[in-house]
Amino acid sequence: MKVVNSRGGCSFLVWTLAVQLVLCGSGVYTADSTKSCKLLLRTDSEGKVLKRLEPLAHMNFTGVVEIGEDSYTYGFQLCGDAGGISGAGVIQVNNKKTTEKPTVIGSNAVNSTQAIGGSDWVMLIYTNGDPYDNHCNKEKRKAIIMISCDRKTDASQLKLVLEDRDRDQDCFYLFELDSSAVCPVIESQLSTGSIILIIGFCVLAVYLIGGFLYQRLIVGAKGMEQFPNYAFWVEVGNLTADGCDFVCRSRNREEAPAYRGVTAEPLEEEPEERDDHLLPM
Repeated sequence: MKVVNSRGGCSFLVWTLAVQLVLCGSGVYTADSTKSCKLLLRTDSEGKVLKRLEPLAHMNFTGVVEIGEDSYTYGFQLCGDAGGISGAGVIQVNNKKTTEKPTVIGSNAVNSTQAIGGSDWVMLIYTNGDPYDNHCNKEKRKAIIMISCDRKTDASQLKLVLEDRDRDQDCFYLFELDSSAVCPVIESQLSTGSIILIIGFCVLAVYLIGGFLYQRLIVGAKGMEQFPNYAFWVEVGNLTADGCDFVCRSRNREEAPAYRGVTAEPLEEEPEERDDHLLPM
């Protein structure tokens, strides 16, 4: 780091160290919650919106933007002081002008913050920032932060989408941020029958695996005997087969068979009848 031997350089060094120490703590949670946020109107709807952002409370978000030869670092902290600057919700640090202190884009003071929410997004509006020097009739800066749903990330980096200052009033900075905190809760689509089937399959799997291990390792069974309660299930199978045969067979059970079975015992020889006496003499 280059140290400037002047009062301005010392001032910048102090500001740089303070900002970096705070911004390097990105992603660190504190015990405080969104209840410390100072809203313009703390209505029930805005309270519910902030409650959705509870996982992001007091986290530091940063983003670097290159505009031509200029380079800026933007910092944002939900319900806290961005960059360690008291009352600052969103700040801008000029990486080229080393003697300047950070610019407050949006204040988190009372009557300076609004929260608006949708099904899968939340918009935060910070007003009462530092006045413009030569734009927007020197009105105070305003920051709009759009937090969108992204189930794959807890919190992304802060990204500057637009700085609209080519107007006489109502100029603003637009930022975007992705987070799973604002995603709607996915309701379970499993029916009661599906849940019962899943539980049944799990119980069956435990019964088969546990019974198999018990029969093999404890009882010492081999082959089909390893199947738990083998004799019982064989009997159940036989009874089921008899029941199906009784219900599903269409032939008359009392009807005698149309054929005679072949016996293995030799048949008795019938006495030979002689008819010689019938022949003419």
